[in-house]
Amino acid sequence: MTRVAEAVRPRLARAGQAVRPRLARAATAAKPRVARLARAVSPQATGPRKPKTWQYTAGAATAGLALAAGVVTAAGPWDSTGQRTAERDWAAAQDSTGGADHGRSADSSDSADTAGGEPRPAPSAASVLTGLGGGTGAVNAVPNGKAVAGLVGPLLADPALGRRSAAIIDVASGKRLYGDGAGSALTPASTTKIATAAAALAALGPDHRLTTRTALEPDTGELVLVGGGDPTLTARADAEGWASLRELADRTAEALKKQNIRQVTLSYDKTLYAGPELHPIGMNPNLAPVSALTADEGRTDDSTSGTAKRVEDPAKDAASQFASLLADRGIKTSAPGPSKATDRAQPLARVSSPPLSSLVERMLTNSDNDIAEHLARQIALASGARADFDGAGQAIAAQLKKLGLPMAGIAVKDGSGLNRDDKLTAHLLTALLAKAADPAHPELRATLTGLPVAGFTGTLSSRYTDGAAGIVRAKTGSLTGVNALAGTVVDQDGRLLAFAFLAAGDDVGAARAALDRTATALAACGCG
Repeated sequence: MTRVAEAVRPRLARAGQAVRPRLARAATAAKPRVARLARAVSPQATGPRKPKTWQYTAGAATAGLALAAGVVTAAGPWDSTGQRTAERDWAAAQDSTGGADHGRSADSSDSADTAGGEPRPAPSAASVLTGLGGGTGAVNAVPNGKAVAGLVGPLLADPALGRRSAAIIDVASGKRLYGDGAGSALTPASTTKIATAAAALAALGPDHRLTTRTALEPDTGELVLVGGGDPTLTARADAEGWASLRELADRTAEALKKQNIRQVTLSYDKTLYAGPELHPIGMNPNLAPVSALTADEGRTDDSTSGTAKRVEDPAKDAASQFASLLADRGIKTSAPGPSKATDRAQPLARVSSPPLSSLVERMLTNSDNDIAEHLARQIALASGARADFDGAGQAIAAQLKKLGLPMAGIAVKDGSGLNRDDKLTAHLLTALLAKAADPAHPELRATLTGLPVAGFTGTLSSRYTDGAAGIVRAKTGSLTGVNALAGTVVDQDGRLLAFAFLAAGDDVGAARAALDRTATALAACGCG
């Protein structure tokens, strides 16, 4: 870890120089938020070194603008500098100086076409780097473990949390700062998706794509729609960058017409996966049956995330939609039925998903159970395991073990965390997050970049709005009697900390509030 610190120190210094001129402006804008943050955490705990307002303001502004999160990526919700779109918008709003995507300067009009009316450059944060100095140009000391324990211990002792497994580590040094039952395996709920994300990236690589294709059988003239397990395949008119069933229909119809074929027997192949499609929880608005062929996650409405009524047979539904799309393009089909494409089938057309890193980010940000279960099966396929729930769970665990992570007491039964028999530890989750930030494992970066941002994105968009918005990044987990939060936070001194809190308490609202207070306190911690 010393070599890591030395390697990134020059870049952190440059990041600090780049962001420092804007800190004064950001500090002024952040003062009301800081005051609310202080009120949120002060009744519950007082750290050994109470942060001064100006110190936290500077730390928060640095974290919010420089965002030392241990990653550099241009995929998914990140732009080319490693800055999240939501955070860029927020930074622009504070300065009110406009930008390429943020409006015009105060002295221009919407109709102006002169130089003065052109959008001004958007304020840019320095590229996201390993969180050692938080962009301040200085590498501060590793937080004091006793100080951290004194701060978060009383907050995690809230009776609403019940039995718990908690851990906090300093990412750059790998030092454990706090542990309370850190090795106790508890039901993790959706924080399981962090493990699924890392295992998928390790097994398949961040650039891997999932392909849906069509093939024409030479003897029978049967057209087969072959599912490749892409959970983001969409039949919507606006595919928004995801693989499009309409585009596949365009390409397939064109290929058929070149062969003077205007009518086919349509079949669909979902044999890539094995075992039962239905999760042990049964038919549920949180998850469609897991089929290798599906469109829009089998949703029966226009939603793209969250709960929704699902179709009973996603493959049949996708094939029926494909038949309608072909008909619109002049190709008449039979009613689709199940089949399996042979090795002799002539390839006609294909569409592929965005890179796996983008799927991982969407899964984590939206807590998408469908993507999680499909990625779990893809891990099984890549590992040579049976592509069902049991095989997927075993394959995920095997990949985590290969990464050298602590596996004592771990049980993985699905990819989404909907199965109550899943068991993870806070020790594993924090070690996994640190591994994803390790420069030696750039393939795992999307595990961090996909984490919801407090007050901005995904399952944290409505949380921390009066607290550590933009500073806490974490995956939530919630089942009846289960509450979890695991992610990263930049503390007052600019250190990137990884934390995991798993709790077994019945009062969901009180437990969630206790976890949020703890993460907010970490953001305000000056425990060096």
